[in-house]
Amino acid sequence: MKVPFTVNDQNNSKSIERNVNRNPATACSPYEPKSVLELRGSPSPVTDQKPTSNSNTDNIVGSVSGHEALQLEDQDHVLINQNLEDWDSLMRELGLHDDSTAPGSKAIIISQSENARVNQDQYSSLSEFSTVSTFDSTQFVPADFGLLSDVSTYTAASLDQSTGDLNSCNWNVGFDYVDELIRLAECLETNSLQLGQVILARLNQRMRSPIGKPLQRAAFYFKEALQSLLTGSNPITRSASSSEIVQTIKAQKVFASISPITMFSSFTANQAVLDALEGSVRVHVIDFDIGLGGHWASFMKELAEKAESRKGGLPILRISALIPDEYAMESRLIRENLAQFALELNIRFEIEFVLIRTFEYLSFKSIKFMDGEKVAVIVSPAIFRHAGHGFLNDLRRVSPQVVVHVDIEGPMGFGSSSYRQAVVDGLEFYSTLMESLEAANFDSGGEFMQRIETFVLFPKILEGVQASGRRVTPLREALVAAGLRQVGLSQFAEFQAECLLRKVEVRGFHVAKRQAEMLLCWHDRPLVATSAWRY
Repeated sequence: MKVPFTVNDQNNSKSIERNVNRNPATACSPYEPKSVLELRGSPSPVTDQKPTSNSNTDNIVGSVSGHEALQLEDQDHVLINQNLEDWDSLMRELGLHDDSTAPGSKAIIISQSENARVNQDQYSSLSEFSTVSTFDSTQFVPADFGLLSDVSTYTAASLDQSTGDLNSCNWNVGFDYVDELIRLAECLETNSLQLGQVILARLNQRMRSPIGKPLQRAAFYFKEALQSLLTGSNPITRSASSSEIVQTIKAQKVFASISPITMFSSFTANQAVLDALEGSVRVHVIDFDIGLGGHWASFMKELAEKAESRKGGLPILRISALIPDEYAMESRLIRENLAQFALELNIRFEIEFVLIRTFEYLSFKSIKFMDGEKVAVIVSPAIFRHAGHGFLNDLRRVSPQVVVHVDIEGPMGFGSSSYRQAVVDGLEFYSTLMESLEAANFDSGGEFMQRIETFVLFPKILEGVQASGRRVTPLREALVAAGLRQVGLSQFAEFQAECLLRKVEVRGFHVAKRQAEMLLCWHDRPLVATSAWRY
């Protein structure tokens, strides 16, 4: 969705129309804009594109052999058996315990102001996820390859439709709170901290908790992110227990089960790597954003199937994953699960974790390479925020077959040059993302959405805002300067992306192309962009 507001643009940006219903009789029902207004001067890259029709898909099918088409129809390329180690036993072996329901468990996101503090019980007392799904995601590769198997796939019918005070007058605000957010961001840029505290106090009084329409909830999270910069605090804390890790895994699984975003991003990246490494049995992937590692399950299965069809030797897969310092527990889970899955597929597998701070100093010297292996690199906006673009100049020494970039953070993924622009771009992107989730019959502002927003979306918002306010080189320019050229993804990848979206029961998602990028769009707004680059 677009953000309707008017501000004085100190950066000569285009003025945005405000569309606010100021009738006191309707104050209890915040207006939700329906029109699409451009925040920037240029139009959306896919505004004029229509969703790919079935006839186009049929044309693509015609270019695939009968045997391949039959395989696609059976979805052998992406099916996976979730016969991995039981989550509970794995947690016990690793010494992890889900104590999220224990007394005193804390929420990650609450308003930092004492006057605007959300009752922690609102988060700590959230019930465990029940079974929900808006499309048959079990037909595609799961994002967690068996993690938390007790958390079932979700269906809209099982959601609690009561949304508490969503329809109450708790949000007695018009869209001028967006103006206030913009002014708060500008205070950070001009170092007007005293004025910023005054604006923040007003926002804290009016935005006490993340409820309401998508734009309202997105605004709350951006307010929290800006407040962290103004006060020097960090609303995200990592407890000594494993509760937050377990809750994050659960939230990511729910997110993947109701939205095609996770599967689209992992599938397109995997397919780009498979296309570039066709025929290789010794594969080394450098993953700069491994997450929970679930996307490598389908990749392993594909390697095993290709090796069996060629009657060749056992495939060898090495993964070098760059992780932050605090990723110790997650890395143990990733190693255990991927190793178990590789064993079942009869794949020789090795994974090495490299700390990002170590990579910042040593670049690719911190990664072990072997003779005879083909290398692929997967990057995301997060690594450029941590390590900058300098390491791209060292890529040529690694001689990768392909560099795949997956962007699931929108315009603010690489950090904006100003806090103001980060808020403008971020509100648009994340309110659109939340809107797409609600369209899956998800109870807006309910407990399931709160989990996703708290453990999945807000950390990205916080990191994106904190990375703003500095000069950044556009990614495309940085990649070209490093000697890379963009190449298109295969027709096979496009066809399978269409197959994935046909499983989605929500109208509004479609696949589009922007130059050589493959996009997953919600109506006319891109949510995921995958591109492949080679020397």
